[in-house]
Amino acid sequence: MPDRAPQPVDRQLPTDEARDLISLVRDIAQREIAPKAAEEEDAGRFPREVFTLLSESGLLGLPYDSEYGGGDQPYEVYLQVLEELAAVRLTVGLGVSVHTLSSYALATYGTKQQQVEHLPAMLGGGLLGAYCLSEPSSGSDAASLRTKAVRDSDDWVITGTKAWITHGGIADFYTVMARTGEEGPRGITAFLVPGDAAGLSAAAPEKKMGMKGSPTAQVHFDGVRVRDERRIGDEGQGFAIALSALDSGRLGIAACAIGVAQAALDEAVSYATERRQFGKPIADFQGLRFMLADMATQIEAGRALYLAAARLRDAGRPFAKQAAMAKLHCTDTAMRVTTDAVQILGGYGYTADFPAERFMREAKVLQIVEGTNQIQRMVIARHLAGPEGR
Repeated sequence: MPDRAPQPVDRQLPTDEARDLISLVRDIAQREIAPKAAEEEDAGRFPREVFTLLSESGLLGLPYDSEYGGGDQPYEVYLQVLEELAAVRLTVGLGVSVHTLSSYALATYGTKQQQVEHLPAMLGGGLLGAYCLSEPSSGSDAASLRTKAVRDSDDWVITGTKAWITHGGIADFYTVMARTGEEGPRGITAFLVPGDAAGLSAAAPEKKMGMKGSPTAQVHFDGVRVRDERRIGDEGQGFAIALSALDSGRLGIAACAIGVAQAALDEAVSYATERRQFGKPIADFQGLRFMLADMATQIEAGRALYLAAARLRDAGRPFAKQAAMAKLHCTDTAMRVTTDAVQILGGYGYTADFPAERFMREAKVLQIVEGTNQIQRMVIARHLAGPEGR
């Protein structure tokens, strides 16, 4: 296999603290994640001990308030941490993104009392979160969800099934959107449900083409009872909370996609500069050089796009359109770049002896999760031309 080490991404970071943070992440990634990534992915093993280490290192709550155990980091820094992690193992990068998404509702819409009580453990206490919006019959049409929460005195009783849940069955807490009122988006409320709640169970993990180490499962709520103190926001506010969370979450997916694409490019460059055909490295052939140039350009464009959206978010400005654009462009880029990487490696690219085929399989899911790329195009078009059917 190629042994030419890729050069680290030259990042534009706002502070010395951020530069130190990236150095810490690279050290953990190379020392604790990279050596076992391929083997554990092939075996379908989730690296819970890595997430414990990330929590102990302050990396599971980076964009949240340090008062509650967060890292007080701007999104432009947090996303670059995700990119670094995803480049080594997507199961870890995406897992951190999902955990951050799962913490968003309470960190942003929870009461002071709720935040004091729950956030320290969620952000830095070793817990792992899951986000429960999609259902077997409501994916892109999330407002039609059927999981119900019925008021019973000071409790809510939740019944239904959520689908495609990352960390389903292993999460310590679930941020759950359930119907408490009328049909449509205005009848949905958000809840924080502990992972060991009575009546909560998970199906066997889905058998996926990629990301085998990251469990994705249906989660069943069979009369799960939670106190009203675990309701997040007002009754009927849950769908608005979910959409707000997804705007930020899509940036996490974009950053993970660029991480995977960068890893695939590094692998392709390493192979192309060492593999010789017709008496010279295949990197000397113009057709292949142009492929590498296009791959690198697409990655740089994607990185600039997600960082521009993150800086809007950090400045408190609207960023939903830019988040959808970043998710769309970066995940499509990951699919193109990883496919090209397999092509550059030729027959070797199609074997599990090289990581290119794993990158290609992993890239595909990023075009689907947290809003398919068709949904992203709808979101972008609505910002440009207004809602459909006016």
